Amino acid sequence: MKPTIVLFSSLLKVMLVLSTLFATNTLAQGDSACVDCHTEQVNKWQQSDHAKAMAIADSSTVKANFDKQTAKHYGQKAYFYKNKGKYFVDISYNDKVQTLEIAYTFGHYPLQQYLVETKAGSYQVLPFAWDSRDKEEGGQRWYHNYANEEIKPEDRLHWRQPLQNWNGMCADCHSDGLKRNYDVQQNRFASEFSNINVGCVSCHGDKQQHSEQATKNKADTTHVTHSSTVDKGVWKREFGEDTARWIGAKRDNSFMDNCFSCHSLRAPLTDGIEPNNHFLDQFTPQLLQAPAYHVDGQIKEEVYVYGSFLQSKMFAKGVNCIDCHDQHTMKVKIPGNGLCLQCHASEVFDKPEHHNHDVGSEGAQCVNCHMPDNRYMGVDDRRDHSFKIPRPELSKQFSSPNACTSCHQDKDNDWALNFMKSWKIKPRIDSKTQRDFFMLKSGQPLALDSHLAIIADDNIDVISRATALQMLTFSTQEISSDALQPYLHHEQELLRLAAASVGTLINSGIRAQALGHLLDDPRKAIRVAAARSMVDIYMPQANLASFNKAFKELTVSLEQSGWRGEGRLNQGLLAIDKSNFSDAEKHFKEAIRVEPYFDAAYSNLAEFYRMQNKPAQVISVYNAGLNKVPSSALLNYGYGLHLVRNQQLPKAVPLFKKAMTLDPANSQYGYVYALSVDGTGDTKQAIAILKSIIANYPQNQQLVELGLSLAQKAQDKPSFDYFMGLRGTY
Repeated sequence: MKPTIVLFSSLLKVMLVLSTLFATNTLAQGDSACVDCHTEQVNKWQQSDHAKAMAIADSSTVKANFDKQTAKHYGQKAYFYKNKGKYFVDISYNDKVQTLEIAYTFGHYPLQQYLVETKAGSYQVLPFAWDSRDKEEGGQRWYHNYANEEIKPEDRLHWRQPLQNWNGMCADCHSDGLKRNYDVQQNRFASEFSNINVGCVSCHGDKQQHSEQATKNKADTTHVTHSSTVDKGVWKREFGEDTARWIGAKRDNSFMDNCFSCHSLRAPLTDGIEPNNHFLDQFTPQLLQAPAYHVDGQIKEEVYVYGSFLQSKMFAKGVNCIDCHDQHTMKVKIPGNGLCLQCHASEVFDKPEHHNHDVGSEGAQCVNCHMPDNRYMGVDDRRDHSFKIPRPELSKQFSSPNACTSCHQDKDNDWALNFMKSWKIKPRIDSKTQRDFFMLKSGQPLALDSHLAIIADDNIDVISRATALQMLTFSTQEISSDALQPYLHHEQELLRLAAASVGTLINSGIRAQALGHLLDDPRKAIRVAAARSMVDIYMPQANLASFNKAFKELTVSLEQSGWRGEGRLNQGLLAIDKSNFSDAEKHFKEAIRVEPYFDAAYSNLAEFYRMQNKPAQVISVYNAGLNKVPSSALLNYGYGLHLVRNQQLPKAVPLFKKAMTLDPANSQYGYVYALSVDGTGDTKQAIAILKSIIANYPQNQQLVELGLSLAQKAQDKPSFDYFMGLRGTY
């Protein structure tokens, strides 16, 4: 059994670090020439969030009240004040107090965060942020980033921990030309940027030659400039059509790779972002899996647009970011429904017959039904860009949200369904493959043929198909190369990427033959995924040079996350697959060193020692981990399994119970807890446990089958009938 795999992802985003600094809302020296010719664009840019992404903390940039203000949260306290024109915070947890100078502001609205240097070259985001909204909206106050829970110093989310580090988590998207310059050996940053905020370079790249030519043209009075008057295409509604379509040459939307470089949940492959480079040459995107997305693909965690927009019909039809957003202010081009009515017929869609609300009401606003918002970071409402329709029937089945009950919070899904019925709106009938995809994402087992049918369905958007492809490990332990062949050679890059990532399902004897060509794929993310899937097999001479090159790209990509536990952990897992056990042990220990409250590092190190048949070390690691992270469900569960393997079941039972209590969403913990209680001889108690928890895990057939088995064992017919009644429902 291999250690638990932790994907090298970047789930949070907080930020910072410095080198050369420039004044607030100004452009870097390399961009200053832009102002001479592009005054209008620069003026618009100054209205954007990009221009205020980060700034030196001074009287012109700090929005918060630093007039001897105190903020408290559980045992944490912060005192904000000014001294000689500079901004400070005295921050404490219980009796420990530290004075820190505010180095930078981060963002501006609807909240502003503040960065402090905690060690040379390393900046952290303070746990208290300023609510920049108007007082009438509840703003103009200090508040804690995790308002509803206590974040203790030993929590991964504590503001001093790596997940709240500017250099690693946020800096590359808030400044131009950011290089983290992370020293893996010293666990130290020497980060630098060319421009403190997001200016011309981040979107347009280095335009030095363009600037020099423009200067030369100005000096040359005989030079004549020509501008193209050819319209390459237009969105147009023909007579009788409800929605516009693109008329003209096929659109080149590749510029959106610049947008996606920041507006996505992704893992870096390189240090920093190179403008106008392909997205998949710089990042591996996270696809649509839980917990980041709901079963139906709606956003759940903070996922930054890419994954939702790629699901949309708009993206499929060629709509791009600047069809709706001004390319320099980044604000929407038209307020209200007028934005959508650029392409959608007002006489069809902006009428009560369509939206079933009073004209001009909140319910009649297109975005409130088709782009519902989620609140992140306490005050920041962000809209879902998948442009889905409200589906109360899916909400009822899969607990996903819908705009109806999100707005009418005193009503339930049955109310919404009945209301839609009264409007003569019938619930959408999904195809079998689409229904199967929902079931797959909800955690239900699926036959391999049905799973492959999802991936093959051209009527499903590509990112959803790629997600299903990436989830093949849910349905099979091994797959033929013939089954994956269409996707290993597919023109759609996301499908090739997903196929490469599950290449380990192909028999090792033929894997090199099946995946070898992907080691030379045009996209780095695909080459890296292919190399990761081939590290533990014999490499034919014909593929060796390509593999070595791709493997180097893989190791470089893992080093980009070496400042946090996941990066070191994934290096350890890679070393295990290379049978380099001494390096694996070193990397697992390093993961604990750089992030001592990262429970997966302890779990994997303990599993490593189990594989090495070193039970004393296993116990030592679990004890150390539980001492640091006593609230870890993963460690309680893992230690319980170790005790079971060593015939100490009674000692394991309370650990399984604690794991289930700490992580009630994980059905495996509940399953093993009930099974372990039965193992002690108390089958009736095991049945009672299952009955008390099974409602928490809708669609979980495994728990139903366990209940039936235990009821038969106990000859408990009422309980057997109870669980039989759940068959098919769960």
